[in-house]
Amino acid sequence: MKTDLVVKHIVSWLKDYAQNSKTQGFVIGVSGGIDSAVTSTLCAKTGLRTLCLEMPIHQDPSQVTRAQKHIQDLKKQFANVSSLKVDLTHMFEEFKAALPKVPESEQKSLSLANTRARFRMSTLYYFAALHGYLVAGTGNKVEDFGVGFYTKYGDGGVDLSPIADLMKSEVYEIAAYLGITEEIQKAAPTDGLFGDSRTDEDQLGASYDELEWAMKQDENPIKTDLDVRQHQVLEIYRNLNRKNQHKMNAIPVCEIPDVMRD
Repeated sequence: MKTDLVVKHIVSWLKDYAQNSKTQGFVIGVSGGIDSAVTSTLCAKTGLRTLCLEMPIHQDPSQVTRAQKHIQDLKKQFANVSSLKVDLTHMFEEFKAALPKVPESEQKSLSLANTRARFRMSTLYYFAALHGYLVAGTGNKVEDFGVGFYTKYGDGGVDLSPIADLMKSEVYEIAAYLGITEEIQKAAPTDGLFGDSRTDEDQLGASYDELEWAMKQDENPIKTDLDVRQHQVLEIYRNLNRKNQHKMNAIPVCEIPDVMRD
């Protein structure tokens, strides 16, 4: 990948989109992960106002530290970058307290994890509306179009997606080129939605490198003599892709036949 050209292309695309839509800049949720670090840096490089939001909900201290360090680095480099911290923990706990009591289960845990993501989306859009900004998404190609690894109307609720045509490995290439802190580059990817130490790989059952391979293999098979692990990964990818089509496809609309309108 011609990393320098890709970076210039994305920055130019972001700037053109914002100017054509007559918006003032961008707001991004910064989590301490690689995707949000790259996205926020690309937005900052446009020269347009870039608001980085921290939105912890029982967040792991290491994630908070990485996010804060990245934001401080950005503010030192770019005068157009500002930041705010909105602690959503109390609101999340109040929400849980208002819900009917149900037994603990994996489904309940997942539902609450998705709720965290949706609280953050609402917060991003509050500030976007307040300042006339665009909400910049942080999803990469494997997550957004391969396995659907995001929350519908949560981190999937954005105005534009600057890195959604980049594989995870390409995001890392850009991170290195941009000088993103080593601590972020080396951290195990995690959505941080469960309040524990589980990583993306723990949830997905495969690494991003494996899923990238599976995505390419599924779209354009180039090898027939797959080993056991490759068969497993391909099945993991296909199951996730199939299960999450409801996120990646347009919302179904019940169309009324013209004959019924006469």
